Amino acid sequence: MENVSDNSFEALKEKVLAYNPKFNIERLTKAYELAKVAHEGQNRNSGEPYLSHPLAVAHILADLELDCDSLVGALLHDVVEDTSYSLSYIREEFGENVALIVDGVTKLGKIQYTSKEEQQIENLRKMFLAMAKDVRVIVIKLADRLHNMRTLKAKSEDKQREKARETLEVYAALAHRLGMSKIKMELEDLSLRYLDPVAYKEITESINLKRREREAYINDIIHTLEEKLKELGIHSHVMGRAKHFYSIYRKMYTQNKSIDELYDLFAVRVIVDSVKDCYAVLGMVHELYYPIPGRFKDYIAMPKPNMYQSLHTTVIGPNGTPFEIQIRTWEMHRVAEHGIAAHWKYKEGRAGETDMDSKLEWIRQILEIQQNVVDSDDFMRTLKIDLFADEVFVFTPKGDVINLPAGSTPIDFAFMIHSAVGCKMAGVKVNGKIATLDYVLQNGDIVDIMTSSSVHGPSRDWLKLCKTSQARTKINQWFKRERREENITRGKELIDKELRRINMTSAQLFRPEWVEAICKKYTFSNIDDLFAAVGYGALTVNKIVGRLREQYRLAMKTAAPEALAAAAVTAPKRTSASNGVVVEGIDNCLVRLSRCCNPVPGDPIVGYITRGRGVSVHRADCPNIVAENRYSGTDRLIKVHWQDEVAQKNSYYTELTISAYDRKGLLAEITKVISDLKILISAIHSKTTKDQIAVINVTIEITSKEQFESVQKKLARLQSVFEVTRSN
Repeated sequence: MENVSDNSFEALKEKVLAYNPKFNIERLTKAYELAKVAHEGQNRNSGEPYLSHPLAVAHILADLELDCDSLVGALLHDVVEDTSYSLSYIREEFGENVALIVDGVTKLGKIQYTSKEEQQIENLRKMFLAMAKDVRVIVIKLADRLHNMRTLKAKSEDKQREKARETLEVYAALAHRLGMSKIKMELEDLSLRYLDPVAYKEITESINLKRREREAYINDIIHTLEEKLKELGIHSHVMGRAKHFYSIYRKMYTQNKSIDELYDLFAVRVIVDSVKDCYAVLGMVHELYYPIPGRFKDYIAMPKPNMYQSLHTTVIGPNGTPFEIQIRTWEMHRVAEHGIAAHWKYKEGRAGETDMDSKLEWIRQILEIQQNVVDSDDFMRTLKIDLFADEVFVFTPKGDVINLPAGSTPIDFAFMIHSAVGCKMAGVKVNGKIATLDYVLQNGDIVDIMTSSSVHGPSRDWLKLCKTSQARTKINQWFKRERREENITRGKELIDKELRRINMTSAQLFRPEWVEAICKKYTFSNIDDLFAAVGYGALTVNKIVGRLREQYRLAMKTAAPEALAAAAVTAPKRTSASNGVVVEGIDNCLVRLSRCCNPVPGDPIVGYITRGRGVSVHRADCPNIVAENRYSGTDRLIKVHWQDEVAQKNSYYTELTISAYDRKGLLAEITKVISDLKILISAIHSKTTKDQIAVINVTIEITSKEQFESVQKKLARLQSVFEVTRSN
């Protein structure tokens, strides 16, 4: 296998020398030899030597024609994380730039986090921080993820779906934001392959079925355009452009159309030598074919934030079928394909650094905003708005173009101009007319913010109206800075109100050691900072009080005999097995089935001695019992078991969660499956995410675990359903 790796490295050297004859091959070879030694004996899930992975990542970067530090970093990107070599050794041998790149793509593996989600978020934070210092960090990370997705077959089905979802939500969107459309499209198609394999197969088969017919249609158009371009003396290259699978998938589901109803599966792209030629070609196209009103976009005059530039127009073809034409220069084409990587060619040192800084300003803005997001749970919400939302282009009165996420309001516009403009905003004019602050900005609007020195700052209501996290952060910062005392008082009032609602006191929950732990988690200096954060809305009351209640619950370590005595005294006289559960060693005490996990006959169960409420019966794997056992020991746990002859006569409530790709008739099919099994439905709730994922919670009445498993299996066989789990 070593020969395979060596052959791959030889091919890598040939590739880099082809685009840069002065490439430092000695340094690249040194990195390869270190990676070879470090990963010796390690294999991937597929059985291939691990070295094949960093080599593949380096090849992807070489296709983008990146510099020596990038390729060295690619070869060494897993050395620190997966071998005994340290970051200081990498720094000493290969320099600070390579060390920064390697550290940026290395996960935070040695820190303990409360959940897998929190660890993922902190890894993303670290990656963004390194990315702001050197954008090659994210380019390598995207290449790393691309190769992992290409080889995902070796993973389990659960891991495949998990990685595909993360890739679609984070890495494909990052590639889009960086303008790297080629990598973005492949990441999206590979993700779709694992998230909805049925739809993926249908789309690929449908496209192949009519490929010749569509290609013949597009080829006729290409031939016509080439002839006309020759007559005009415009040097050009005309090609067909196939729409990628995920884009087709999104159109089918968002527009509720079949693949036969989509006419833009193929488009035509014209590449010319100059911007002047782009507009000349546009005029020629509109003479040849009838343009569809409202379908022309000039991304040359107004480039997208990811640096993309082209002219887009949709016209009616020879047989009445609409098709799209994209017109761009060769430089625009290179940037459209490779995005930020097209600007990151060192050859001999840093090139165009000032220009690069301006293109990466959005990364620094995101970092600034994320530093003010004290709750990790809010990280992904704000990140998705900043990275993944569609855009709207509006103008200042002077004609400057401002791009904002779709759905933005004048408040977002004002704070995008400057925080001082936002804080002094008294009103707004849109296209010369007075508009309300909740007006949703449209492409081409001219926005004029009216300010006044008599305005003493933003309103709290603006937090509900603004779309961007930048505006929300600046508003919160104003309240945090200008009204600290007011925020502290407001925070205390909100917490006191919640304490009264749950019938608890601050003396019970606000113990110094518990409060200190929360302040440390959110980097507050003292409890007043915590109250202020609640007061100006950075933290919710439920989150703070919920954490303190959990600490309180874990601290209640009353001895089992005392608790049992209390339970026996207050419990009404009833048979232990009235609900099918027998408490071993006790004939007469209150027994209740816990609602947090809803055990049913067949589940392994355990009893928990409560104060004054008898014995609470939980599933043995209930998170509450696991936590109680960890923190309080086993002195309050007691053995219980099902009394089969009684349990089988009773019915029990349990809840299941069905996750599926949304489609017509899904809910009806789910209820029919349950009804056909003669099982009663007591409650049902459904919601659909922005990604068209349906999440349906159904509470059913069953007699045993086996009956639940039967329902679970039948529901899992339904079309588009990819997961059926027990909710509690």
